[in-house]
Amino acid sequence: MKKITAMVLALAMALSLAACGGSDSSSVPPDASGTGPSASAPAAGSSAPDSGAGDWSASERIAGIKAAGKIVLGTSADYPPFEFHTEIDGTDTIVGFDVALAQKVADALGVELEVVDMSFDNLLISLDKGDFDFVMASLSNTPERAKAVDFSSSYFRGAQVVLVRAEDADKYTTQESLAGCQVAAQKGAIQVPLANEIAGAENVVQLTKVGDMITELKAGKVEAVFLDNTIGAGYAAVHDDLVMQDIGIVYESNGNVAAVKKGDADLAAFISEVFDALTEEEINALLGEAQATAGIVEE
Repeated sequence: MKKITAMVLALAMALSLAACGGSDSSSVPPDASGTGPSASAPAAGSSAPDSGAGDWSASERIAGIKAAGKIVLGTSADYPPFEFHTEIDGTDTIVGFDVALAQKVADALGVELEVVDMSFDNLLISLDKGDFDFVMASLSNTPERAKAVDFSSSYFRGAQVVLVRAEDADKYTTQESLAGCQVAAQKGAIQVPLANEIAGAENVVQLTKVGDMITELKAGKVEAVFLDNTIGAGYAAVHDDLVMQDIGIVYESNGNVAAVKKGDADLAAFISEVFDALTEEEINALLGEAQATAGIVEE
């Protein structure tokens, strides 16, 4: 795997401490997310919510998931290191930081994790329809989204940056330098209003896939791509002709969260307890492993 340059990685880690943004249904093996233990029992050394403050024995929602023997995650697997496709033992598998955390939820429930992949802008619509139990897709908790879904507690906070062509690194260094420029942001993601404000809404190209935005940038059709810093660092690591720029975007975020259907309070609380039980060291280890798998850092 290609090793990220010290400068890019240092910037990414300094800014970190995050929203993303045909249907494939993919069952994730217990080990595929890198979490290790079988889905039939809680992960070793982790605390299942049942042993904490919450008493889930009377929850019909939790009982229903256990009876089904699986919990279904909706995601958009084009956002490494949070969620992305890789080949494991010859099989295309969805992995990443969010998937590893979702596996922790499945482990705590004693069920299998099933992952459904679709475009980011359709995730919350499909969640409301009941196509899956919860969504994790480097999703930020915003007031607008909170009207439609309920959220877990936060598990990660990122920062907002842009990717530009390496040849333009000295040209695009501030928000003002991108005013009036053609730029790209992922449809439905929090980067869209940020890009609108900086470049002008008429200049923002909204695409459903991050890979398509990168293609447009490399082809010279847009001058910058707005992304979360962790994602930006990943693409800069594997594309020598791209660099990540901190142009001073200020964005107050409640952090990355899991989303559940509106009113699904028991499941939201259960997921929150799983996340809250993880230590900072455990979170960093899962993120580091996902970055290594995505080629952002060497294993």
